[in-house]
Amino acid sequence: MSRSIFLLAGEASGDLHGANLARALLKQDPSIRLDGWGGSRMSAAGVTLHRGLKDLAFMGYVEVLANIMTIRRSFALIKKYLSERRPDALVLIDYPGFNLKIARWAHNQGIRVFYFISPTVWAWKEKRVYTIRESVDRLYCIFPFEVDFYKRYDVDVTYVGNPLLDNVAAYTPDPDFTQNNSLNAGQYIAVLPGSRLQELYKIFPLIVETMKTMPGRQFVIARTSLLPENSFTGILDKHHPGWQDHISLITDRTYDVLHNASSAMVTSGTATLETALLRIPEVVCYITNPVNYRIARAFVRLRYISLVNLIADRPIVKELIQSELNVRNLAAELTALEEDTDYRNNMLSGYEQLAKMIGEPGVAERMAADMLNRIYNNI
Repeated sequence: MSRSIFLLAGEASGDLHGANLARALLKQDPSIRLDGWGGSRMSAAGVTLHRGLKDLAFMGYVEVLANIMTIRRSFALIKKYLSERRPDALVLIDYPGFNLKIARWAHNQGIRVFYFISPTVWAWKEKRVYTIRESVDRLYCIFPFEVDFYKRYDVDVTYVGNPLLDNVAAYTPDPDFTQNNSLNAGQYIAVLPGSRLQELYKIFPLIVETMKTMPGRQFVIARTSLLPENSFTGILDKHHPGWQDHISLITDRTYDVLHNASSAMVTSGTATLETALLRIPEVVCYITNPVNYRIARAFVRLRYISLVNLIADRPIVKELIQSELNVRNLAAELTALEEDTDYRNNMLSGYEQLAKMIGEPGVAERMAADMLNRIYNNI
């Protein structure tokens, strides 16, 4: 009798990691059935989807409250599905605000719960560690320092490596990318504006205003198809008429855009680490709702916001946050990245040290093997 696993991802990065895990699971056991909630990458990897990312991808206190009814409907739907199908395991991927509640419920129903990309309880909301200990059968961490923290609370935890290592290792540059897009390799600045509309509306206008002040530079925006194209072009048209003269918009080719760039402006998130692993000097951009920011400042115990600096525990890349993210500061940092050789080389040296800290590729394969062993042997 074939086994079944349900994977739940709530945002674009989780969809990517879920897809890698799905491929590894099917490679090790082609008979296994994979269902889930996620996006196009998980679907392409062999997961039968029952709900898409657009119904789940809300971030921040204000945004969650504004969409509370949609979230409640999602809770009811997932509970109904899991009750009826009873998968051999539920794999929750990141997205702790939603997934920890599902973990508690699923555990109480006798469903085995695996959690991939552990919640950052070491940064804030430390009491959630007790929910994890009581509700999660196996926790898979992506930062080495997390293991010691969770073991202090007797959580069944293991470090499998950072999943972005797999993504970068699997990437093969398209040799025709620059020619097909009328670009010169190493002669443009990449722009990674994020995958959420709220990020686009708050951060992208400032990025556009900055590009407007640098007409002699070529920029390439790496757009995700999760957001409509007119959301980008509308902001570009409003803040920088005539933007087409030195700005290109390319969809779902983020790694190719980065690989051929000289530097990058990156909205804080997993893309900051991807940019570092691809060895592209970057500046990190972040603005959130003022209420969200004040709450975070009061409760979050972190010195850095980007994954690059957080893992290294030192400032490898420049972080421009809230009021510090303005046209003047952003343009100055881009100029330094483009023109100051020592500054660039120091950042690239930091990237090399960072890569050694986070380990080797093969994250999805190691995790899939552990999950299947636990399912088959009822561990």
